[in-house]
Amino acid sequence: MQLDIGNEVAALRRMTVGQLRQRFAEVFGEATAVGNKPWLVKRIAWRLQALAEGDLSERARRRAAELADDADLRLNPPRDPTAPAAQEPAGTPAPPDPRLPPPGSLLTRPYKGRQLQVQVLADGFAFEGLVYRSLSAVAKAITGSHCNGFLFFRLTTKGDNP
Repeated sequence: MQLDIGNEVAALRRMTVGQLRQRFAEVFGEATAVGNKPWLVKRIAWRLQALAEGDLSERARRRAAELADDADLRLNPPRDPTAPAAQEPAGTPAPPDPRLPPPGSLLTRPYKGRQLQVQVLADGFAFEGLVYRSLSAVAKAITGSHCNGFLFFRLTTKGDNP
């Protein structure tokens, strides 16, 4: 059976990622978890062409093997997609940001004729009777637009690394 590679590639481009994964498994004999549609189309098209018109010559295979001998090899096997992901327990708190003063401290800043005060809490920031999860959330409540909370409260300067 002779394949029309042009028609096959056109059909591949119309497929969804799920359909491409299924076609990949049919063509290569193994499943893939890749979700990159252009990559899947290229790989499947290459494999279909290789099956229809012949694969690499023996000379090309030997040369590829020579090159692979010099290549850095992967030291860790690929992650098993069926294995549960290693996660920290849900109750584990993140370490405090070193730019923040200790809980109980007050951050003050003049803004549009007002003197703003935000209290640093162990698990957030208190401003005008409300508790916010981040300084950026406080800055957004004050200004009405997103901005970096550390910059807004002058705890860091632009370009500093955290």
